Amino acid sequence: MEERLQKILSAAGAASRRTAEGYITAGRVTVNGVRAALGDKADPDRDEICLDGTPLRKAERRTYLMLNKPRGFVTTLSDEKGRRTVAELVSGCGARVWPVGRLDMDSEGLLLMTDDGDLTHKLLHPSHEVEKEYHVWVRGDVENALPILRGPIELDGIPLHPAGVHLLRTNERGSILSVVIHEGRNRQVRRMCSLAGLEVSRLRRVREGKVLLGALPVGRWRALTSGELQTLMGR
Repeated sequence: MEERLQKILSAAGAASRRTAEGYITAGRVTVNGVRAALGDKADPDRDEICLDGTPLRKAERRTYLMLNKPRGFVTTLSDEKGRRTVAELVSGCGARVWPVGRLDMDSEGLLLMTDDGDLTHKLLHPSHEVEKEYHVWVRGDVENALPILRGPIELDGIPLHPAGVHLLRTNERGSILSVVIHEGRNRQVRRMCSLAGLEVSRLRRVREGKVLLGALPVGRWRALTSGELQTLMGR
């Protein structure tokens, strides 16, 4: 059965769908020896599909990881500026996995990584409204900021879904908030706090869907359990 090439590359573990589109546009994908174009379809059981001249092989086994990302690492597989990447932290997992979504370089915590393009698409597509919970260390007037954070907020002229925000604890050094969002706009939580007059000193993602970071040490990874995987897949 014919499918779009980016879906075939993703299913084979060669790249996420978005990255695969870039490969196709760059002319790195051929079907039966002919350079492919974005929008082309093929039958993976009938056609010879190559990436950089190498035929794709069906991935019989998928890899699903949770990484506790430290600060100072970028959420990419390579970086033109020579910064450390999350790929370095999972290099021993035995598969070529990519990050599901992003955590900016100064943020830390739960980052899912996989070679399953379909699951990546499911978790990132806004229609699925996968919750993400962050613990945010802030300084400023939290009492006045909470109604702003919970109320209607726009970023780049686009209204956001209401966030779930509550105060976890506070002391003389500042406060820690729990912030739950559905979207994943660039530096969204930091920008929301800035609009509410708060200064963020630390940000850690602790939950995605029903999958919890737990006690996984910083910089370490582990395979997702079957139960965690089933919840992410909505089963």
